[in-house]
Amino acid sequence: MEYKKFGTTYVIRLDPGEEIVEKLLWLAAVEGIKLANLNGLGAVDNVTLKSFQPDTKQYHAHMYHTDLEIVSLAGNLTTLNGRPYPHLHMSVADSVGHVYGGHLNKAVVSSTCEIFVHVIDGIVERKPNARIGLHILTFPE
Repeated sequence: MEYKKFGTTYVIRLDPGEEIVEKLLWLAAVEGIKLANLNGLGAVDNVTLKSFQPDTKQYHAHMYHTDLEIVSLAGNLTTLNGRPYPHLHMSVADSVGHVYGGHLNKAVVSSTCEIFVHVIDGIVERKPNARIGLHILTFPE
């Protein structure tokens, strides 16, 4: 991974074999990023996407082990118990144009991935919400 900061934005390039979520967590920890939104493009070949089921309050994983083009990578970085917490969604397309999407759990880069991380001055912490079954945004008073 290589990256450069321009003002409040990090421009990142991930290389083959690098895992997207792992590298974003590393960047947030090293650079002290507490709050940001992000978007990205690229190609992956080992992806786990999840879909949340509100009735059971559980995620169901869908794994893909083939060449896929990232149609959209979007999300945010906040904190949970003071540590970086990524909330990412990804849509990917196969070679015939079928699109799959969901909550990004894991994605290994196959050729390259370009991500722009736009840092926001502030901290937004996540807290568990038993009724919903998710860690939701909470705002400082």
